[in-house]
Amino acid sequence: MSVEIVLDENLEKSGSYVVAALRLFSDYGDADAIVSGLRRISFAALRRQVLDLAAVLQQRGIGRGTGVLVLAGNTIELPALQLALHLVGARTMWIAPIAGRREIEAFARLSEADVFVYDAGTKAVLGERLAVQLGVPVHCLGPGGLGPDLLATTPAKPFQPEPGDLEPATCLQTSGTTGEPKLVHHRQGFYEQILTLAADYLAAGLPVLRHLSHSPMAFASGQITSFFNLFMGGVLFLEDQWDAGRALTTIERERINSTYVSPPLLYQLLDHPDLPTTDVSSLFMLNVGAGPAAPSRLRQAIERFGPVLRIVYGLSEVIVVTAQPGLTEDPEYPERLRSSGAPYGDVRVEIRDADGHRLKPGETGEIYATSKLRFVGYWGRPDLTERAIVDGWVRTGDLGYLDADGYLYVVDRVQDTIVTGSSNWNVYCRPIEDLLQAYPGVRAAAVIGVPDEAFGEVPHAYVVRYDGAVVTAQELQRSVRDEFNEMWTPRTVEFLDELPLTSAHKVDKVALRARYASPS
Repeated sequence: MSVEIVLDENLEKSGSYVVAALRLFSDYGDADAIVSGLRRISFAALRRQVLDLAAVLQQRGIGRGTGVLVLAGNTIELPALQLALHLVGARTMWIAPIAGRREIEAFARLSEADVFVYDAGTKAVLGERLAVQLGVPVHCLGPGGLGPDLLATTPAKPFQPEPGDLEPATCLQTSGTTGEPKLVHHRQGFYEQILTLAADYLAAGLPVLRHLSHSPMAFASGQITSFFNLFMGGVLFLEDQWDAGRALTTIERERINSTYVSPPLLYQLLDHPDLPTTDVSSLFMLNVGAGPAAPSRLRQAIERFGPVLRIVYGLSEVIVVTAQPGLTEDPEYPERLRSSGAPYGDVRVEIRDADGHRLKPGETGEIYATSKLRFVGYWGRPDLTERAIVDGWVRTGDLGYLDADGYLYVVDRVQDTIVTGSSNWNVYCRPIEDLLQAYPGVRAAAVIGVPDEAFGEVPHAYVVRYDGAVVTAQELQRSVRDEFNEMWTPRTVEFLDELPLTSAHKVDKVALRARYASPS
């Protein structure tokens, strides 16, 4: 008992946000904190696990400023590992295990890691490969790996925090829509803001969440959803891989009231044969983000799930920019189905032209955003950081406009804008995609710009039909021509069985462009 009292007194001298998190976990006690399959861990056990791991890390020389690269699945130990590493002042760098091998190796090279930690049970082959390439000290989660097992080690003495400002940090994997590997660098303020948002949520009297997460800790979405729920005393249900049928089963069995999906995953839920017979009445918040969702599919979701959809727009660099909770089809504002919502928390949003001048409501330009959730730069890439952050504002690389009420409408990626015709007319992909996805028999669609001798660039559409649906390219082209004009009409339409997705479950337009450039 005396050791614990002294330890708590020492903890208060630490400059880490983790101290506040541990205080909350102590208050939440024996309530469930994390559930993964058949395993459950309480908040009291989570607190103990964080302190034990921090003590083991100290024994192994991992502390202030150590760069720790982590490769692991979405397992029950990862939140404790992240908190323990931050408690000792380390910089964590998370590899998305669902990314391709070459992409992972590129991120590992960028990381400048001092230490490598990997899941020896599920990531043995790739973990051993990276361990050899990196040539740094190796530690494992689980037995049988190239390094000692962090989880099986009993600390020789209690964790003793260093006083002062540790400034823990996290670098998260992203390649966005460009395909260029980057490490998005967040400091302690990111997590302090999550603590604030969790407290504000509870103060509003909203339901404590039982959140189902498929988002890896390597992504900002996985970090914020995991810790937002844990900091409020909610239950975090972790699944390592996405499966629409299993997600529906978990929602019904565990009375899940919150989850987060990208638009393609939402469409899989809507199209799954088990949905009509699954009880989803427990859902309070169905977050949809990581890309624009077609209004036609949002209408289906509202009809099936009710007014529980929460549209979220953000990026790894500013994880939540806007949100639109309780989405409904409002006859007074029918256009709001296309909106990403209003600024969230302390976020400020501006629309600027190519010269950086602020535009008026209704005018389309690049979206700029800033908040306490803003990143500090790309690790090891000051050139990219300088282009991305202007006077404290993040250039999102997205085009959009604000309406008179402050609602944001994302039109397209800057790089996806199709410049066509002799007058260099701007054609945006998203309105075409929304129209195509609303066409009977169409399940999904994506549009890219492709070279054309006469016009410079023209739209090319990739379309996925429902099984058994008879839809022709000519029908779809006529539909777009009737709604817009000839310049917006895809010159060619290619039918696919599925659209390729990135590791973050977004439509992979880099892969689609490569497919067009080198057809099989």
